[in-house]
Amino acid sequence: MDWQKFAEEMALLARRLLKQDSVQGTLDEIAASAVKLVDGCDAAGILAVRKGRAVTLASYGEMVEESDRRQGELGEGPCFDLARRADDEDRMFRIVDMTRPQPDWPRYAEAARELGIGSMTGVLLYTHEEDFGALNLYSRRPGTFTEDIATAGWLLASHAAVALADARTIDQLEHALETRHAIGEAMGILMERHGMSDEEAFSVLRKISQHHNIKLRDVAQRVRDKRTDGPA
Repeated sequence: MDWQKFAEEMALLARRLLKQDSVQGTLDEIAASAVKLVDGCDAAGILAVRKGRAVTLASYGEMVEESDRRQGELGEGPCFDLARRADDEDRMFRIVDMTRPQPDWPRYAEAARELGIGSMTGVLLYTHEEDFGALNLYSRRPGTFTEDIATAGWLLASHAAVALADARTIDQLEHALETRHAIGEAMGILMERHGMSDEEAFSVLRKISQHHNIKLRDVAQRVRDKRTDGPA
């Protein structure tokens, strides 16, 4: 492993991740970069477990989505277990030879062999505040992911998690600004049409939201979309 070259590539990766304009764009770039930067990696994906279900957040290369689907259906597999045990201390896995029997995941191991997976490694994408899922690397050849290569994957994931946290924060801020703008515009429509004060207009929106169990932003959007019909 040429660590100097890898360090240079990590610096370039950090810049590419910061250039992404969405959380999904950041996720996609992480998966693509794993294949490009980690020696012997043929495919990479990011798997999360939501309410017990496997969700593929990003994939690059063959076998990723099918591997995630099989793990979700079977309820077992290294990526699935890593993602759902996000609070545990063990935040990595490495399988040198996936063609051999795997006592921990016997059914998935059979499926992995059918998919042509020879070796795997994975690491959680996390910061101190949040877990984002597991970054999983695949190779068609057994023995690809040595300790050095697995360490490279861990370093990549560490960079990626920080960038992902930043992207999510920016996305949340933009969403909050959009929500504020939508509510403000809806309040303006009610105030102009019905002679309400700003407090009265906001109270109307809030009551509709609570009564119909609809998010306040969605209520505001309906008012904006039905300027001629009013808020009801």
